Amino acid sequence: MFICFGIAAFWFVVFGVSFLRDRRLFKNGIFLVLTLMFAGLGVILAVETISQQAARVLVLLILAAIPVAIFVLAVFLVINGVTMLRRERRRLSNLLSLLVGLGIIGFVIFSVLVQKIGWEPLAMVRWALLGVLTYISFLFLCFLLYAFVYSRVRSSRKVDFVVVLGSGLIGSRVPPLLASRLDRAKQVYERALRKGRSPRLITSGGQGPGEDLPESHAMAAYLVAQGVAADQIIREDKSTTTWENLIFSRDLMAGERPQYRCLIVTNNFHAFRAAMTARKAKVNGQVIGSPTAAYYWPTATIREFVAILVSHPYLNGGICLLIVAGAILSYL
Repeated sequence: MFICFGIAAFWFVVFGVSFLRDRRLFKNGIFLVLTLMFAGLGVILAVETISQQAARVLVLLILAAIPVAIFVLAVFLVINGVTMLRRERRRLSNLLSLLVGLGIIGFVIFSVLVQKIGWEPLAMVRWALLGVLTYISFLFLCFLLYAFVYSRVRSSRKVDFVVVLGSGLIGSRVPPLLASRLDRAKQVYERALRKGRSPRLITSGGQGPGEDLPESHAMAAYLVAQGVAADQIIREDKSTTTWENLIFSRDLMAGERPQYRCLIVTNNFHAFRAAMTARKAKVNGQVIGSPTAAYYWPTATIREFVAILVSHPYLNGGICLLIVAGAILSYL
């Protein structure tokens, strides 16, 4: 028991130090989940010292909750995927929740069939898939938990700029997803004004396919229509990706104020990955999120996680290969 709590305390200290150094790190989520895992194990062992029966019941409840949670998650993702098909364009990125839900159901059916067939090569494939899926699920849990924590931590530092990341126009119209970012940025800007500060707004986004003008220009017009003074808005109109949003905005800010501090506004599902990208781009600022429609959030969150996963192909690919190799060696 004390060993588990000691290990949990160790990971909590590691998390705290890493968080204070830079909260925009994915590994912070890993440290936090490890803290909670060992703390939970310590609680179970503590209960066991009082009542072995109670500890046994607690463990059984946890084990029983796992398949129930998997079933509920799969059904929820399939339903959400169908909703996305009805409300959004039919492209791969909007089908992720449906594909993941069907994938979970497919793996469960495959596992049952393998047990009934009893052919060892298939069992080896199942164990390899289970290992890879367990690893990915652990990372997803770390991402989900820490993205939630990151979004709840507010930056109290004085900022010189509020950067709004573009997300696409419909012709020349600002769609609801982008409008929520602009509304959030306006709130932050007006709060700073009430405190006697004078940050400037940067609307960031170039002109993409199907757009009648650069995103930053339509974003600026939206803010002006909401009462923001036009001379307080800087338009960054060359970027086409989040990376370019950040580095081009960084150059504009550094040009005006070399020791700048900024706050970056995007949607809540995108906030943590944008923060990781901002760190990589050496932008001196944190990220806050604006509200997103509930039906859109699951697919968007999965998309963000996949983007983080594939951004480290050698590390994650190597670990997955080791897991597969371990399954093959155990079979041989």
